[in-house]
Amino acid sequence: MQSIIQIEIELNCDISQAFELFTVNENLESWLPEKAEVEPKVGGKYELFWDPQNREINSTIGCKITSIEKDKFVSFEWKGPEIFQSFMNFCDPLTHVVVVFSSSSDDPKKTTLFLFHSGWRDDPEWQKARDYFEKAWSGALTNLKEKLSSKTT
Repeated sequence: MQSIIQIEIELNCDISQAFELFTVNENLESWLPEKAEVEPKVGGKYELFWDPQNREINSTIGCKITSIEKDKFVSFEWKGPEIFQSFMNFCDPLTHVVVVFSSSSDDPKKTTLFLFHSGWRDDPEWQKARDYFEKAWSGALTNLKEKLSSKTT
């Protein structure tokens, strides 16, 4: 059985804002990639670029949204950075990310976000990629949480 990356984090924003942090290009660019080209619909692009001058490297070029429901969830295909691209970016199926948004019952200005990243193969190289992404997602979401917290103070 594959080992799914599972991260839960509470964000200091309402559910609509949290959803838009993953589906609106400018909002994504404020915390994750340098450039985002997302079409928030099933089959739409989910292309993020960390080096927009070299779009084929360190990007999710070619990835698509697989399901979406406003303010509830978004799921999309995912590719790896250059060090893992030889196996991660050409496998079928690609790895897959699901992000679920849940309003906090105590405070509507807070959202609990659940991120699941699946599709990891049982192989030492894949394990290195999985470990890399567990740290990368944790770091990115922690930075996002801190960024949102500093706006409210």
